[in-house]
Parts: sequence; C-alpha cells; structure tokens
Amino acid sequence: MDHVSHNWTQSFILAGFTTTGTLQPLAFLGTLCIYLLTLAGNILIIVLVQLDSGLFMPMYFISVLSFVEVWYVSTTVPMLLHTLLHGCSPVSSAVWMTECYLLGVMALDRYLTICHPLHYHALMSRQVQLRLAGASWVAGFSAALVPATLTATLPFCLKEVAHYFCDLAPLMRLACVDTSWHARAHGTVIGVATGCNFVLILGLCGGILNAVLKLPSAASSAKPFSTCSSHTTVVALFYASAFTVYVGSPGSRPESTDKLVALVYALITPFLNPIIYSLRNKEVKKALRRVMAGIRIILREAQ
Repeated sequence: MDHVSHNWTQSFILAGFTTTGTLQPLAFLGTLCIYLLTLAGNILIIVLVQLDSGLFMPMYFISVLSFVEVWYVSTTVPMLLHTLLHGCSPVSSAVWMTECYLLGVMALDRYLTICHPLHYHALMSRQVQLRLAGASWVAGFSAALVPATLTATLPFCLKEVAHYFCDLAPLMRLACVDTSWHARAHGTVIGVATGCNFVLILGLCGGILNAVLKLPSAASSAKPFSTCSSHTTVVALFYASAFTVYVGSPGSRPESTDKLVALVYALITPFLNPIIYSLRNKEVKKALRRVMAGIRIILREAQ
C-alpha cells in the first residue's frame, strides 16, 4: 500500500467506555473512589516506610512498587475519568513492565526472608536493595522501548482509539499498513521479557512452598504461607491480564476485550496491592500507630 496516498494523523481521540443514563455517573463515581483509595493506600505505604525505620528493610520493595502504582494510575485513570464524564477525549501522540520486574524482585526478597532468614540481612543489604530496584526500572523501560518504538514509527490513518489510554494493541489497529510483523515482534519481546520473569517467580514461590511444608507446625507455617499466597494472587492477576492484552495478535480479540482486561492491571491490581501486601500486616498497623503517636506529640509541642 502506498504510504503517500494516506493522510497520516498526529493526534488521536480516546473513545473510552460507552456509558449512558444512570450508569455513566455510577461508573464515574465508582472509578473515582477506587482511584482515590488507590492513591491514599499507596502513598500511606510510602510515607510509613520512610518515617518508620523498622519497616524500611522488610518493606522497601513494596514502597517502590507503591510508587510505581501511584505513577501508573495517575497516567491512565484520570483520562478514563475524563472519558466517562465527557465522552471522547483528544490526546497527542512502560510503566507496567517495571512492575513485572518488581514482582520478581519481591518474590526473591520473600524467598530469602523465609528460606534463609539468618542470612537475610547479609544477602539483602541496603545497597543490594537499591541495585535491584534500579535494575527493575532499567529492565522495565528497556523491555518496553522496542514495542513502543515500533508502534511509534507506524503511519496512522484513523484517529479514534478504542481504549481509554494509548495502549499498543489499539494503536496498531489504526495503522495504514500491515502490522502482522510488528505484532509478532511485540509478542516476542514482551513474551520473553515477562515470561522469563514469571518463571523465576514460580521457581521462587515453589522454593518458599517447599520450605513452608517442612516447618514443624501449622502455626509456624501460617505467616509464610499467607505471604506467599498473597504475592501469588497479585502475580496471577497482573500476569494473566497483561499476557491477554500484550501477547498475541491485536486483531485476534474484540476491541472491547482489551479495555475490560486492561482495567485489571491498570486499576484493580494497584488498588489491591496495598491491601494484600501491607494493610493486613500487623507490623504496618503498629508502625502506623507509632507514626500517629509521634505526630500527636509534635502537634502538642507546637501548641
């Protein structure tokens, strides 16, 4: 197909979700509540880890994940709210990959905590934590760079994106040219990058489960098993939804499917992470009470 015969577009219109009548304000309010609770929960974790020294080592990676979640939902959910309230939204023409690697690093952290508790502080020092967190950011952006670059070089003839943010699969549907090669490249890069990480997580969780089964009593194995199952739940939700959207041909699914599945990793998982990882944790509750007590003392002294 001759590229010159097409009018290439430099801007897009996000279609979002089609809601009418009483469903529209309910969808807007529900999404807004989840968004605000997500911000509050993740920001609370970041603040607690920074203010309470007892939480820094065991919850450092969780605080990094919370920072990623705040950044991620703040780039996608406000546009979703805008489309729910006003309809289609014009926009000008990777963070989730970073979360993939952070989940792998967190699995390693839990493996060392449960399987090698006596050597944990030596193996997972502050320097090691910083390097692993930095490596997750670098690996995440590097893995997302190839698919994003390939998509950005496509000529787009249509303007309306059947999504609430500029995701790769719906953007490829707007191209004037055959995108089968691009789709295979996307699936290969993302599949290998996330698949290897997923296998690592499964292996570490298997090691944790094996160690838990060897514990002498059910009481002693309850907390490690709860920790492993919580992490496995988040991994299952995140990877199942991400693989559905990003691995495979964009034309093999209905357009509405990508939008619904994307809600899981773009909205639901960031909302559940603080609840699953932290807010049920007794140490976090104790730290929250200590921080609140410290704030009350500071306020009394200021008066």
